Amino acid sequence: MIEDLGELRTFDRIVRGGSLSAAARELRVSLAVVSKRLTALERRLQVRLLNRSTRRASLTDEGLLFHEHCCRVLAAVDAAEAALEQRQDVVAGVLKLTAPNGFGRRHVVPAVRSFQRAHPGVRVHLSLRDELVDLIGDGVELALRYGTLDDSRLVARELAPNRRILCAAPEYLRRRGVPRCIEDLRDHDLIASGSPPVTQWLFAGPGGTVAFPLEATTLCDDGDAAQVLAVQGAGIARKSIWDVAEDLHTGRLVEVLPHFALATSPLSAVHGSGKQLAPRVRVFLEHMVQQLRESVAWRYAIALP
Repeated sequence: MIEDLGELRTFDRIVRGGSLSAAARELRVSLAVVSKRLTALERRLQVRLLNRSTRRASLTDEGLLFHEHCCRVLAAVDAAEAALEQRQDVVAGVLKLTAPNGFGRRHVVPAVRSFQRAHPGVRVHLSLRDELVDLIGDGVELALRYGTLDDSRLVARELAPNRRILCAAPEYLRRRGVPRCIEDLRDHDLIASGSPPVTQWLFAGPGGTVAFPLEATTLCDDGDAAQVLAVQGAGIARKSIWDVAEDLHTGRLVEVLPHFALATSPLSAVHGSGKQLAPRVRVFLEHMVQQLRESVAWRYAIALP
């Protein structure tokens, strides 16, 4: 019989963090405490859950099975706590949030800081990752994402319009000339970004989508690095308007081919379906929308080419 919920949470943090030391840092306890809780749990279950070394821990088959059930137990406990929190209408607790790297650094981090100043009872766990996060499996309450929703367990709410644009430094365009049509891009240095880097740029033409195959001069797996390269005159990059609005505003970058719209999708807030949002999530969403609408990027996001 499991008597201590702390043992389950500790085990879960070890699995997600990949090591006992990572769990200790997240839980803000000593490594000895984490080790003691894990040992007690394994002794109670009479099975080895983890193969562990000084640097990392990996699940045994029994550990994998137990962790699946453990996640459901912890999710149920969190849901019960959220239900009480909702009933009291208190903006407090842990807000687990994820967003893309570049957008997160530019827009989410400042919003988190101002939100916490207004609501000091909220602790935020923020993960900035370009790849999609399994909200249900990772226990994330809210994700800010570009793109379409393909998981029926989730609900998406559009937060803001989004445009992707081609952009380059004024110095590069003076040196290499300004493209006038899509085919002119073949004579330019192009910067492809993504992980793996994209192989084509999709334009929304009157007759449907037009695919332009990339023969990139520079391949980059990090969107921010691609943007820096563009600012430094390395070539033409494709970026979300939310990433480059400040550079457009200051003149470090210039939009290229503004009358040729790139295929795009809105910025959305995504959360689990079938449950009422905790006050901290609902209020943060309202705050996030307000921050976006007051930003320089908003004017560029809603502007027509």
